[in-house]
Amino acid sequence: MLNPTNTFKAALNSQSPEALYGIWAGFAGSYGAEIVATVGYDWMLIDGEHAPNTVPSILNQLQAVAPYDCQPVVRAVNSDTALIKQLLDVGAQTLMIPMVESAEQARQLVQAMRYPPYGIRGVGGGLTRATRWDGVEDYLQTAHQSLCLIVQIESCKGVENAAEIAAVDGVDAVFVGPADLSISMGYPGNPNHPDVQASIRRTLEATHNAGKASGILAPRREDALRYRDWGCRFIAVAIDISLLRQAAVSTLAGYRSDTAEARDTPSGAATY
Repeated sequence: MLNPTNTFKAALNSQSPEALYGIWAGFAGSYGAEIVATVGYDWMLIDGEHAPNTVPSILNQLQAVAPYDCQPVVRAVNSDTALIKQLLDVGAQTLMIPMVESAEQARQLVQAMRYPPYGIRGVGGGLTRATRWDGVEDYLQTAHQSLCLIVQIESCKGVENAAEIAAVDGVDAVFVGPADLSISMGYPGNPNHPDVQASIRRTLEATHNAGKASGILAPRREDALRYRDWGCRFIAVAIDISLLRQAAVSTLAGYRSDTAEARDTPSGAATY
C-alpha cells in the first residue's frame, strides 16, 4: 500500500490561483466534524489548542472525515515533541503549531516531524494508524512526502522574525493568528486596527517572498476577501461553534419578536 497522499499539501504547492476555504471545527466530536466535512469546504481545522480535544478525540474526528474531500488540519495545543509524535502516529498528515516566534523553534518543529537522521520522530511501526499498521511500504523513507507543517505567527516577536521563520526548510506554510497578534500589539479584540493590519501584511509578504503558502482565520467576508487579495492561499472563513450560536440566536430572536408583536396586537386582529 502506498503512503496516503496529502491532497491539502498538494493543493498548497499547486500553481492554482484559487484560494482554499476552510472551517474551524471546535466541537471536539466526530459527529459534528463529519457534518462539516460533507458541506464542501476544502479543509477543516481540528482544534487541539482552544477546543477540549485529546489525542483520542482527534483520532475519532480524523476517522470520521476520512471518506470526504474536506482535508483535516490538526492544530496542536503547543510545540511539544511527544504530542507531535502522537498526532502524526494517529494519522494526522497536516499539523498547525501555534505561537512560533523564531527560526530555531521552526527548525525544532521540522525535526519533530521527521525520522532520523533528519529529525527525532520516534518509530511506532505496526502500532500506528499512520503506517496503516505496517501496511504502508517504505513509510520511514517516504513519510515526509505526505506530511505538511504549518507554523502560526501570532505575536510581535513572530512578525519580527517572519522572514527567517518562513525560510526554514521543512516549513510548508505560515498561518497568521489575528486575534493573538492584535492583543500582542496592544489592541485586544481589534485585529482590524491599522497597525495590526500592517503587521499581518508584512508577515504575508515575508512568507510569499520565501516561496511558502500563507493562511489566516477570517470569518468576516470583507476580511477574507482582503486577505485573499493579499495572496493568502488558505483561509478559514467560518467557525462551527459560531455558526451554531448565530443560527440559534437568530432563530430565537424571530420568535421573541413574534411574541412581542402578538402582545401589542388588538384582540381579534389578524397577524401573518
